Amino acid sequence: MHEERAGERQDAALVPVEVVPGNQALGLRRKDLPAAIREAGHASGFAYEEFLFGQIRNPNTRRAYQAAINRFLEWLRQQDLPLVKVAPRDVGDYLDSLKLSIPSKKLHRAALNHFFDFQVQRHAVVLNPVSSVRNERYQVAEGKTPEITVKQARRLFGAIEGSTVVGLRDRAAIAVLAYSGSRIGAVARLRRQDLVHEGDQWVLCFTDKGGKHRKVPVRHDLQRMLFGYLEAAGITELDGNLPLFRSSKGKKMALSTAGMTDNDLQRMFKRRLRKAGLPPTLSPHSFRVAAITNLLTQGVALEDVQNLANHADPRTTRLYDRRQRKVTRNIVERIPVYAESWETEPPSPVSGES
Repeated sequence: MHEERAGERQDAALVPVEVVPGNQALGLRRKDLPAAIREAGHASGFAYEEFLFGQIRNPNTRRAYQAAINRFLEWLRQQDLPLVKVAPRDVGDYLDSLKLSIPSKKLHRAALNHFFDFQVQRHAVVLNPVSSVRNERYQVAEGKTPEITVKQARRLFGAIEGSTVVGLRDRAAIAVLAYSGSRIGAVARLRRQDLVHEGDQWVLCFTDKGGKHRKVPVRHDLQRMLFGYLEAAGITELDGNLPLFRSSKGKKMALSTAGMTDNDLQRMFKRRLRKAGLPPTLSPHSFRVAAITNLLTQGVALEDVQNLANHADPRTTRLYDRRQRKVTRNIVERIPVYAESWETEPPSPVSGES
């Protein structure tokens, strides 16, 4: 019996083992990797994909981080600088070369910092060169998204036709933005089953950033718009797992079973703005700003508004508050006029100056 087992082990030892190249053994798609990663070796490629496709689950975050990292790797290629030789000074020079806003540069630095952390963990590089590079100082007391006024919102809704299913869809989608304070991504993720009746009222169940869930009661006027759209589109409770807001079939006034993406909703909103003759600077996020500002103006507690907006920190909610922070012309006109004659003749130079 022992001889049989020994024979089995000997036979097994004689079976040739196929040697798989490093990147194939790691399951990496070598042709898809940036040149700088391929040159850095197998461990670098593994860390690159581990970070982007294993660690990051949000597709929008992954897209932004991957674009930032690949842009840096392309810069390295242009500088003929290997990944293993990147120093803090190189990272600083790269960030200084970016013609981007400070918040965008902070996103790039964050992406690179996490990327190099994984490179260090997999022993592709020795140290993280980004960790000692500081961000530029940037502080805001108010966000930049413009608030949509009540007059502008009424004008926008009034310009949407109610005679087509596409018009009913657009009006209902914009009304959800207006009456829930939601982000456009959360509206795009809505399914038919997310419109729920809880005995005494209808609610919309949103999935926000970071996988956070919240329920928002549906107002009576929003309820009429939603069910008017659903009836015209032929969407019933049996379509529970299908998207709530569906894309149109080309230029036909009919809807498909595919859901509208964030970009679809953005384009639809911009198209409706143009038709209503409203400023193109407005965006779907303008309704979120308006909802928070108006509720705070009415004296609703900051904690309740923060809960509606699903913000983890009340300081984030305050960034949306546009009350008493506008520099109006009335304020500027109150600055004393020091020389009225400047309007008719230029000031004469002071003696000794040229």
